[in-house]
Amino acid sequence: MSEYTREEFRRKFPNIAKEMGGAGTIQINAVRTSAKEAEKVAHSVQGYEPTAIDYIRRCENDQQAIEIINFLEARGEIEPAYAKRLRSQLTREGVRSFGSKKNPGYYEQG
Repeated sequence: MSEYTREEFRRKFPNIAKEMGGAGTIQINAVRTSAKEAEKVAHSVQGYEPTAIDYIRRCENDQQAIEIINFLEARGEIEPAYAKRLRSQLTREGVRSFGSKKNPGYYEQG
């Protein structure tokens, strides 16, 4: 397998290079394991009901995230199977795998 410098790659594959970076490019650094939870995110902020992921994204560390997952499961707000998937992702990939940290005022930006 050949290795190219950035400039060689751009010359040989201009369209792919354009699609891989530059304006309009976003980095995906979070994983949604539930289609139901992902659908909730699509709704507007006004009247928005936070998901388990929203609460986890406010956590500083993995221990806080475990406490949130346990609390939501105990209250019946998330299913045991979903809680298990969240714990598994947390163990494998850490709290930031759910997305960047949400700080107070997050929804007022924009």
